[in-house]
Amino acid sequence: MTTPAPPPPRVRVTSTRREPTTAHRRPVSRELDEQTPLGGVYLGGLMWAQLRLSLLTLGIAFVAIGGLPVLLRLVPATARLSLAGFPFPWLVLGVLVYPVVFVLGRWYVRQAERIEADFADVVDPS
Repeated sequence: MTTPAPPPPRVRVTSTRREPTTAHRRPVSRELDEQTPLGGVYLGGLMWAQLRLSLLTLGIAFVAIGGLPVLLRLVPATARLSLAGFPFPWLVLGVLVYPVVFVLGRWYVRQAERIEADFADVVDPS
């Protein structure tokens, strides 16, 4: 004679959910629209990144462009040089400054667009 198998242990069912419960996340764009403290943190981070980029660009421009007259003054031999009949300091300060400003401006725009794209990815990751 065989004895019947013991019944399985009893289980108390408290919910019909099968997936684990997770906290509902609010989208960042909603945090920004409603001007919540968390939205302020995100916006503050964007503004600080933009400020850092602006100050870095200004510092580079100041050193690169503002340092040229100092360099020309510290190296007196450059004041006597001339290329194609133009004094070297005039060529440096009147001609070479423009490509530096152009490259610096282009770099600034690319970095600003990258910062904004990163922020947009955080706000709307889809």
